[in-house]
Amino acid sequence: MPDRTLILGGARSGKSIAAERLLAAEPDVLYVATGGDDSGNAEWAARVAKHRARRPASWGLAETIDLVPLLEASGPPLLIDCLTLWLSRTMDAVDVWSDLHRADEVEQQIAALVEAWSATPRRVVAVSNDVGSGIVPADPGTRLFRDLMGRLNTTISLSSDQALWTIAGRTIPLT
Repeated sequence: MPDRTLILGGARSGKSIAAERLLAAEPDVLYVATGGDDSGNAEWAARVAKHRARRPASWGLAETIDLVPLLEASGPPLLIDCLTLWLSRTMDAVDVWSDLHRADEVEQQIAALVEAWSATPRRVVAVSNDVGSGIVPADPGTRLFRDLMGRLNTTISLSSDQALWTIAGRTIPLT
């Protein structure tokens, strides 16, 4: 079995369901939700509720973007959902939107994440959106996000034992 798996795809392509299937036989999984709670947003609450309802009751939950310590520690398999929200929240945390030159700080966090991913003693499955197949964004901040997302996906993929592409609920291996 691969130890590190990245599942890519577009929005609503079935990535999370594919990740959950990969770990379905595991009695103990730590589900790492990177999206935050977005308090007061009914649409977000409904999405979170659907994800929770699909997961086995035996799975644990960590709601965080602090992924490096989780990857460095021993423990049950991790399901990280998702790297796209991790990047967005990391960019928020360093306030890159008000000063694009802070992207270097984000790049450093990406490098630390990739290093921890490459050396993790745990089985880990991560979900991420492929955002580079669309049009070139009009504003510099969104272009930066797209570029960083592409770099993050590429480096995690190349450090993975397996990379999968999900579209319309179907998942195929990337070689």
